[in-house]
Amino acid sequence: MTTVLTETKLRLVEELGVLHEQGGMQPAAARVLSLLMVSDKVELSFEEIYETLKISKSAASNAINGLLSTGRIEYMTQPGERKRYFRCKLKNIKEGVQKSLSGIEAMNVMLKKVLDQRPASTKEFNTNLKEMIQFLDFLRKELPALIAKWEARNK
Repeated sequence: MTTVLTETKLRLVEELGVLHEQGGMQPAAARVLSLLMVSDKVELSFEEIYETLKISKSAASNAINGLLSTGRIEYMTQPGERKRYFRCKLKNIKEGVQKSLSGIEAMNVMLKKVLDQRPASTKEFNTNLKEMIQFLDFLRKELPALIAKWEARNK
């Protein structure tokens, strides 16, 4: 049971998929996530996903499992059916930003260790690394305030 998308929506799935890929996502996962965002139906079955995207069952399964494990999508079932239906987890974007903040902190700790081990002879590289560390320090300090501001604004 293929989900029918207009040419405009198919192009949007592809464009959004490319954007997700540029962010480090695998191509099939990028297209699955994009499809779930663009489709008129909020929840799609496994069959609808692989048939609409014209990808193999294996590629769809791997993509879905990866998206489930990273918390980008979730599934639900319908009473009396064994079929699973998948949808985006848009509500956890704040959690994702906070998780990214933890990643920024961890990366910054490591970059500081790297900088401590760099030879003085690589002055330009060291300068660029210091600038990156300073930028990550800035993000680490400013993002929590932005999250708090957002929460206050949306109460």
